[in-house]
Amino acid sequence: MTGTRKLAIIGGSGISGIDGFTQDDEANSPTSWGQPSAPIHIGTLAGLPALYLARHGEPHALAPHRINYRANLQALADLGATDVIGLAAVGGIEASAAAGTLWLPLQLIDYTSGRDSSFFDGAPLALHHQEFADPYDRGLRSLLERAAEGADIRVQARGVYGCTQGPRLETAAEIARMRRDGCDLVGMTGMPEAVLARELGLSYACLAMVVNRAAGLQAQPISLQQIQSEAAGCAQRIARLLERAARMLAGSGSRG
Repeated sequence: MTGTRKLAIIGGSGISGIDGFTQDDEANSPTSWGQPSAPIHIGTLAGLPALYLARHGEPHALAPHRINYRANLQALADLGATDVIGLAAVGGIEASAAAGTLWLPLQLIDYTSGRDSSFFDGAPLALHHQEFADPYDRGLRSLLERAAEGADIRVQARGVYGCTQGPRLETAAEIARMRRDGCDLVGMTGMPEAVLARELGLSYACLAMVVNRAAGLQAQPISLQQIQSEAAGCAQRIARLLERAARMLAGSGSRG
């Protein structure tokens, strides 16, 4: 892939837009895989060509297992995206994954079922076994880590994201199993988003914000109000980090 870098940001729960993103246009055309979750906002971020897509729709209405991930990623690719940052609201499993912390996970485990998880499943594209040992793009993760350091924003650049089916939250026993499996974070949208981006040749990284401790790890029940409050508290840091990352991408030249 060659040409100017174009950053696509996929917004998650609690994030309704990105401060600093200037919109010039929007696209709402179907793809060969169907309609994306919402119209894609086209514009710039810190001078870099950028796209923004609300993963759960506008308004927030799509459950994680009902999202058309293939249409979302294909639409971003069709609009020229080269780099994709998936924002994610997650629960914290690892001891230091407290509400309000930001993470750049290194690995993931897929606990979902029944989702359309490949473009290459034999219909209509031929079967293809995608290499996926490192699910997140090393270069983009490194750039985000450096952007966080430059913006004086603390980010944990490590950890394993466990992706569950949703939309219900997990049981305490499920979280205990995930902890034994090595998961540090739990969310519902990390897959198949990451592998579909890889199949399309897009650089993809996840920027996760912890909005609650996972089931069984906090005294009070997990509530939507808590999730929304913690996400709102992370929004300004995320916007500053993304703006700095966009400036760095703009200065890094083309992908080739």
